[in-house]
Amino acid sequence: MRPSRCYLFLGFLAASGAMAQSQFQGSAPQGTASPAPLALTIHDAIDRALKANLGLLISDSASETSRGQRLQALGALLPNVHAQVSQNEEQLNLKTLGFNIKIPGVNINPISGPFHYTDARAYASWNAWDYSAHNNYRSARESENADRLSVMDARDLVVQATANAWLQIIADASRVEAIRAQVETARALYDRSVDQQNAGTAAGIDVLRSQVELKQQQQRLLAQRNLFDKDKLALSRVIGLPPGQEINLTETAPFSPLTAMTQEQALATALAQRPDYQSYKARVRAAEESVRAARGERYPTASVTADYGDVGLTLAESHGTFSVEVAAKVNLFDGGRIAADVVQAQAALKQRRDELADLGGQIDYQIRTAFLDIRTAADQVAVARENLDLANQTLTQSRDRFSAGVTDNIEVVQAQESVASATDSLISALYAHNLAKVGLARALGGAEQRIQTLMEVK
Repeated sequence: MRPSRCYLFLGFLAASGAMAQSQFQGSAPQGTASPAPLALTIHDAIDRALKANLGLLISDSASETSRGQRLQALGALLPNVHAQVSQNEEQLNLKTLGFNIKIPGVNINPISGPFHYTDARAYASWNAWDYSAHNNYRSARESENADRLSVMDARDLVVQATANAWLQIIADASRVEAIRAQVETARALYDRSVDQQNAGTAAGIDVLRSQVELKQQQQRLLAQRNLFDKDKLALSRVIGLPPGQEINLTETAPFSPLTAMTQEQALATALAQRPDYQSYKARVRAAEESVRAARGERYPTASVTADYGDVGLTLAESHGTFSVEVAAKVNLFDGGRIAADVVQAQAALKQRRDELADLGGQIDYQIRTAFLDIRTAADQVAVARENLDLANQTLTQSRDRFSAGVTDNIEVVQAQESVASATDSLISALYAHNLAKVGLARALGGAEQRIQTLMEVK
C-alpha cells in the first residue's frame, strides 16, 4: 500500500471510529417539551437513554438484520413447498418436435391444436444433505448471537455516555456555585475598599484593583453558566429529551473510595462478562463455521424434488399425476472457486482471532488504567481538600490584615485567586474520580447495574 493510500485508509478508520462514537452522543427525541423543568435522577436519565439513544437503536437494527440472515440460512435446510393452479392453452407444430410424417396422397397437417387443459399441482423440494449449508446456518446463528451481545455492549456505552454527561453537569454546577461565592467575596472586598477610601484609610488603587477582581469573577461566572447550559443540552441529546425541554438534576455525586474489588478480580470479571468480548468470541466461532462451510462445498449434496396434482381438460375430468426425483451432486471441477472461498474464509477467521486477542489486551488496559485513575484521583481529592482549607485560612488572614490596615488588598486578591484555584482543583479531582469509576463500570461490563454500586449517587 502506497503511503498516500495508507494515510487515507488510516484516516477512514479514524473517521469511522469517530462516527461510531458520535452515534452514542445523539438520539431520537421522544415526547414533547413541558413548560416546567424536568427533574432527573441519574437512573431516570439512563432509563431514558436506553430507550432513545441513537447508538443503541442502530445496534438493535443490526441485530434484527442478523436475525433475518439466520432465518435465510435456515430456509436453505428446510423443505420448500408451493402450490400452483394453471389454465393452459396450446398449439403445437409437430415438425418442431421431430414428427415429420409423410404419407403419399394424404395431407397431414403438422399443426396440432389449439387445445387446452387445467393443471392443479403441489411442488416440494428439499436439500436432504448439504454440509456447506448446515455450516452456513451455524455461522449465521453465531453471528446473530454476536450481534445480540453487541446490543448489550451498546447498552454499556449508552450508560457510560449518559453518566459522563451527568458528571460533567455536576462538575459545572459545582463550579458555578464556587465562582458565585468568589463573586460575592470579590464584591465584599470591593465594598470594603470603597468604604476605606471614603474614610481616607485606603488608596484609590485598592478600589480599582478590587473592582478589576470583581469584574473578572463576574466574567468567569458568565462563561461557566454558559458552559453549564450547553452541557445540559448535550445530556438532553444523549437521553432523547424533546427539543427545548429544561432539566434540573436532583442528585450529586459525592466522593467515596473504591473498596468493592481488587484489580485482579476486575480483570477476571471483565473477561468473563464483557458482552463485546463474548461477542467477538461468537464472531470467531462464526468464522470457523464459515471455513467449514467453504470446505464443505467439495462434499456431495443430495436433494429430493416431487410434485403431485390433477391434470385434465377440466378439473372434473382430471386425473392425478406425480413425479419424484432423488439426485446427488458432486463437484468434479470448479476452476478453483472452492479453493478461493476457503482462502477468503480462513483470512476472515484470522482477522477475527486477531481482533479478539486485541480486545483482550484492550480490556486489560482499560481495567488497569481505570484503577490507576481512581487511585490517583482519590489522592488528588485528599490533597485538594487540604489545599483548599489552607487557601481559605490564608484568605481569612489576608482580609483581616487588610481590614486592620496592615497591608493593601493585593494580598487579599492573591488569596482569593488561590482559593479559586484550589476550589477548581478539588472539583476537577472529584470529577476525575467519578469519571474513572464510570470507566471501570464500562470496562467490567454490565455498566447499568454497576453504576449504582461504584458511584454512591445521592
